[in-house]
Amino acid sequence: MTLIKSISGIRGTIGGPAGEGLTPVDIVNFTYAYCKCLATRKGSPFGERYKVVVGRDARISGEMVEQLVCGTLISCGVDVVRCGLASTPTTELAVRMAGADGGIIITASHNPIQWNALKLLNENGEFLSAEEGGEILRCAESGAFDFSPVESLGHITEHDFTEEHIDSVLALEAVDVQAVRAAGFKVVLDSINSVGGIIMPRLLEKLGVKCITINGSVDGRFAHNPEPLPKNLEGLSRAVVENGADMGISVDPDVDRLAFICENGEPFVEENTLVAVADYILGRTEGPSVTVSNLSSSRALRDITEKHGGKYLASAVGEVNVTSLMHSAGAVIGGEGNGGVIYPASHYGRDAMVGVALFLSSLAVRKMKVSELKASLPQYFMAKDRIELKDAGKVDAILAAVKERFASEKINTVDGVKVDFEKERKWVHLRRSNTEPIIRVYSEAPTAAEAVELASSLVKLAGEVADV
Repeated sequence: MTLIKSISGIRGTIGGPAGEGLTPVDIVNFTYAYCKCLATRKGSPFGERYKVVVGRDARISGEMVEQLVCGTLISCGVDVVRCGLASTPTTELAVRMAGADGGIIITASHNPIQWNALKLLNENGEFLSAEEGGEILRCAESGAFDFSPVESLGHITEHDFTEEHIDSVLALEAVDVQAVRAAGFKVVLDSINSVGGIIMPRLLEKLGVKCITINGSVDGRFAHNPEPLPKNLEGLSRAVVENGADMGISVDPDVDRLAFICENGEPFVEENTLVAVADYILGRTEGPSVTVSNLSSSRALRDITEKHGGKYLASAVGEVNVTSLMHSAGAVIGGEGNGGVIYPASHYGRDAMVGVALFLSSLAVRKMKVSELKASLPQYFMAKDRIELKDAGKVDAILAAVKERFASEKINTVDGVKVDFEKERKWVHLRRSNTEPIIRVYSEAPTAAEAVELASSLVKLAGEVADV
């Protein structure tokens, strides 16, 4: 059993002893702490009437977790707007649409079926800051409870925000609905038996796209590993070719990540999702623009941004870090290399519906096949490795050795250590894991062999510094 508490929420495997898995006790404790800190953030006494939106993906533990979360909220005097089955971006937008004071998303994103989690939102429908998340952790660890009396209990109302979300996507100025409808696209959608099977076909229908859905039962029993990586999408690749489709679309269980398959069955590659959409947006934006992704995302976004005369910025890993930098820099688009597209004209959250609509608009306007669009982007290859640590205390020594060894190169220490080899157009990023005694190693280069060799050389260097 596993339970991971962090500043972004709580996640774990269902069942087991309290404190070791995601149990009812842990769910109530963390939800109560969220309510307590909500009052602090709003500058009001605990028990003041607030409104919180709750949405969940389709995983089989979702209903149980939802009942515990909603029950705890109303016991704290909070009114609940229950969205039911809803994507993560739908729930984020619902916070603003409902004029709520916050939101809780019940999803473990791309984690396997035995996992679930609570993701916590502020009044803007965005993830809490590190400071706010830390305060919730401290409150949860105190174990102190003081619930509202019967006269002050909250109430639950039901509202499905799916159609409002779709309408907001179609209303975006950059979404060329007319061009997409005229293109007559046919796509195959893999919705992994989760909430993508509810919202994505409706969006595609309104865009005039013929949609063939696989794994669309919305029962939470994932048909394959739910992370939208090429190795998990072989069935989608076959279905695209067999149906003569223009492309394949894959989303994760909560529909904030997005991956495409080319018309020939080949992966578009998850790292290219944000890059392709950003290329389209930057081509429509007058004047220099800013883009943002995290340090472990492809250099291709930087290349595309500079091609359009813009400025690229890199944040620490984590969606909240990306959105924080996007806010401060006034970025027109950003996201993560895992297929997460964040488009501020809609909202500051990864949104696969926005990503699909913009991607289809780009294809329709440019009259290109998906494989041709892929070939038009900067070509890089990424490798991932890890350094297993016998002594977690060696992390700082290893990172210091990397900085010293490559002192003549461009070094970024915002999140671990990233070394940029500008002349060779390659980079390597080392960052400590928050949950395991390991250092994650990401590298990228113009060829797959170079990327693998670069990551391996850093693992070897770590072995010289510590017994790993």
